[in-house]
Order: sequence, then C-alpha cells, then structure tokens
Amino acid sequence: MPSQITRQTTRRGVLKNAVTAAAAIVLPANTKAQTQTSKPEKKAYPGRRTSDGGPAPLFSSAISFGNLVFLAGIGYHEKGTIEEATKHVLDELEKNLIAAGSSMEKVLKVNVYLNDIADWPRMNTAYAGRWGNVPPVRTTVAPAGGIPGNSLVEIDCIAHL
Repeated sequence: MPSQITRQTTRRGVLKNAVTAAAAIVLPANTKAQTQTSKPEKKAYPGRRTSDGGPAPLFSSAISFGNLVFLAGIGYHEKGTIEEATKHVLDELEKNLIAAGSSMEKVLKVNVYLNDIADWPRMNTAYAGRWGNVPPVRTTVAPAGGIPGNSLVEIDCIAHL
C-alpha cells in the first residue's frame, strides 16, 4: 500500500509541475493576475433623450460589455418610403456605432422589424452594401400589431468594438 500512495503522489506532483511549467511557457507572467482582476464592465452611451433633454428613462440606446456593443432598436417615425426609412435608420445606427467605438463593418447580428412584410424586398435595396465585405447575420420579422411609434422599420444590432 505505501508504494501505491507514493506513486500516486509522485504522479500527481509530476502532472501538476508539468501543467504549471506549460502555463508559464504559454502565458505571459501577468496574464493570470489580469484574468483574475479584470472583469468586463457594463457601459452606457448617451443617445436618445426625453423631450426635456434628460436620459431616456426606460432603456439605454447603447450598452457595451467587454468587447461587444448592443444598440437598441432605432425606428423612423416620419412619413416616407421604406427605402427612405431604412436609409435613415441605418445612418442613425452607424452614428451610434461610431460613438461607441465600433463601425458598420464590425456588426455581428442585426434584427429588422418591418411594419409590413411586403416591404421586405424594398427594405433590402436600402439595406444592401452597408456592412462591408461580410454582412452580419440577420433576422427579419413583421411583428403582429406593427412597430411601436408606427415606424415602417426598426433595426437593432450587436457589434464588436
């Protein structure tokens, strides 16, 4: 029995030393300390305001967490065509992405909400070509009951910083 305990202890010790040595070779000396102390922080970005200039009370326009930024839906609440509405919304998304330190080329996921699914082909005309060489993944839906604020289109996204 004593020889088995000695062998197991020795084997564990050898494995532990090997793992420690491998980690020292692969990781820089301060990586372990950084990993334990640095945590992603949630950061809000200014955006929509209430009519008196205060922050929107129900939600943030953009939040970053780690290396991602999440943009709330932006709609177009004016009269116009679906192409005009889509262009305006994409222009506003781009402004918000730039303010947060990202860009249209770094968008990973897009959600498009259409007031009328029949607008899908014309919305695509305005949507195409805005995302760089690799467009983001996308979901497009026409919610029952329409879009709050009677917008023709609303778009939100997730991007990399």
